[in-house]
Amino acid sequence: MKILRIVAFVLITCALFLSGCRTAPIQNIEMAPIISTSQQDRSLENVKNAIIKGGYSLGWQMSDVAPGHLVGTLNIRSHQAVVDITYTPKNYSINYKDSTNLKHKGNVIHSNYNAWVKNLANAINHELFQI
Repeated sequence: MKILRIVAFVLITCALFLSGCRTAPIQNIEMAPIISTSQQDRSLENVKNAIIKGGYSLGWQMSDVAPGHLVGTLNIRSHQAVVDITYTPKNYSINYKDSTNLKHKGNVIHSNYNAWVKNLANAINHELFQI
């Protein structure tokens, strides 16, 4: 009987420990270069449209805040991620702004957030390459 209590305690402790392992440090994307197959630079408007199109393809809602600045919002079930996207004709950055139900604490957040931001950057790069 005592062994069963010890095993139950160990299993519960492991379950509690593993439930907290789904967090990771926030990974912002800083100054990602805009790679072009042509020799011409892209305009600010071209870059903005590519970011918006890439975001929309993944369900991100984009709000135009100012020239060179967008805010992206992704809603998945009860979770929400909000990012600041700044851009120039030469590079762009995606930085954490806010979240709901993503275990955000300091510089740590649910690991899905980083995957969503990485997918957003990949979609943006795909759209930028099309220009």
